[in-house]
Amino acid sequence: MLFLEPVTGAFASFGYKYLSPYWGCLTAWGYWFMWVAVGISEITAIGVYAEFWFPEVPQWIFALTAVVLVSLANLAAVRLYGELEFWFAMIKVTTIIVMILIGLGLIFVGIGNNFEPIGLANLTEHGGFFAGGWQGFLFALCIVVASYQGVELVGITAGEAKNPQVTLKKAINNILWRILIFYVGAIFIVVTLFPWTEIGQNGSPFVLMFAKVGIVSAAAVINFVVLTAALSGCNSGMYSGGRMIYALAQNGQLPKSLLKVTANGVPARCIMLTILCLIVGSGLNYMIPDPQAVFVYVYSASVLPGMIPWFVILLSQLRFRQLHQQQLAQHTFKSVLFPYVNYLTLLFLAGVLVGMAINPDTRLSLIVGGVFLLIVSVIYFLNRLFRHKTMKK
Repeated sequence: MLFLEPVTGAFASFGYKYLSPYWGCLTAWGYWFMWVAVGISEITAIGVYAEFWFPEVPQWIFALTAVVLVSLANLAAVRLYGELEFWFAMIKVTTIIVMILIGLGLIFVGIGNNFEPIGLANLTEHGGFFAGGWQGFLFALCIVVASYQGVELVGITAGEAKNPQVTLKKAINNILWRILIFYVGAIFIVVTLFPWTEIGQNGSPFVLMFAKVGIVSAAAVINFVVLTAALSGCNSGMYSGGRMIYALAQNGQLPKSLLKVTANGVPARCIMLTILCLIVGSGLNYMIPDPQAVFVYVYSASVLPGMIPWFVILLSQLRFRQLHQQQLAQHTFKSVLFPYVNYLTLLFLAGVLVGMAINPDTRLSLIVGGVFLLIVSVIYFLNRLFRHKTMKK
């Protein structure tokens, strides 16, 4: 869709145009809420990570500092946001690649283990595959799915790219390889090196892995990496949140005054709303002494609203392709197995929601996220009713 119509707001704009204004509104507000929740959880994490070096400084100060730094970057120019993301990504990618190489050395050569290869035994021992049964697999899947939220960011940035067709094709083709290497690859190394029953009990497996090969400052290295990863999440959240507010203003759900952009093309007024929410998040870190409680509850609230765009993307594409058959005949970058893959993915996502409802650990995500979406829906229809009555008068 973005290949033919690269727009700011991406799936929210497509939901508005190809499904209904309601779905566009729900998607934009849901996605904005997700990134605000993620942003608050990330600045909370930043405060915790920074205490590793400065234990005497209150964590809310680090949380607020992170908000200020990321805000300045996002308000300055889109280019600066991209520059920050590049370096954040470079740090993460470099660390994961080094970790994978060290892990492979430990598994197959025994580097750091007196040259005694650890082998693949941990994959089949301790209950083997599906040790928790199908229920355990489903519950784990529900938690893992949340880790992929943000992959749709490729669509948010397309509307502001100089050559969106070229950029999109390259980015989408790279997503699969990045997931396989940096996510699946890293998880494979961890569960191969350490019994899954012991992971997390003796500290971070990444720290243990670096320490095993003689990197004495492993804890500091990993702490720095996860801190930059949290900054990256906050940075992306502020960028995406601002674009969702912009899409709502474009579609008449918010005042048109929010559409005013700076000389650098930044929707500063839209971004400011997200910044204010993150400042409130810093206040939560000040008022609530337990940072873990802030992180868990806020992050849990983001999961369901963050899944709405996935449903809307799949449904919008069905309608989009019905209406653009002539243009699609010459389209060089179409999704494969359409429309079957759409229906299968919709069923998969529905199954994830069922699993989240059954699992006591993820049920809170559905409840909190559902309440937010219900509030947005009620406000939308009340606003629509008010406008209808006003037009009649």
